[in-house]
Amino acid sequence: MNKKFLAIIPFLIFMFLCVFLYQGLFGNPRELQTGRIGQTMPSFALPDLMDEGKLWTNTDLLGDVYLLNVWGTWCPTCIAELGYLEQLRGQGVRIIGLYYEQAYDPDFGDHFDIDALRTEVKTMLKRAGDPYQFNILDLERTLALDLGVSGAPETFLVDKEGKILLHHTGDINPRVWRAKFAPVIQELSQ
Repeated sequence: MNKKFLAIIPFLIFMFLCVFLYQGLFGNPRELQTGRIGQTMPSFALPDLMDEGKLWTNTDLLGDVYLLNVWGTWCPTCIAELGYLEQLRGQGVRIIGLYYEQAYDPDFGDHFDIDALRTEVKTMLKRAGDPYQFNILDLERTLALDLGVSGAPETFLVDKEGKILLHHTGDINPRVWRAKFAPVIQELSQ
């Protein structure tokens, strides 16, 4: 009996690999989804990027539908989407930035020049467009980790009660907006 079982093991491993690889053929590698869809925004208390005296919490964001856009000045795709996001803001879409600083590592001490970052952000937003009502600074990446952020840009659509309805990895452009976000926002407004 043991010899028969041992003879079947390579076949079972082969079948497992075939099923695993077959599923990968039809997956979209650009469709990374957070496990937070349908859940409320995680609790946080983080400073405003431009005013460290202002602290934003998840409860401050309740009451309005909004986009939480993860971005950074180091990210060329983030910069490219700013103009379109600014158009959306002009159409009444509330957009909040979650600034993701790639160069900061809390494990290597606090040798970080926040004033230089603020100057860089102001310059970039003035040049490329400023769609944000405000920017939350997440240096320690606590909120980004809680949301399952893998990089930038990423955008979350959050409803009035703080529930995450959508998560998109990559830039927001007219095609993505029409196909993914606009139908959900239209449904929310009815």
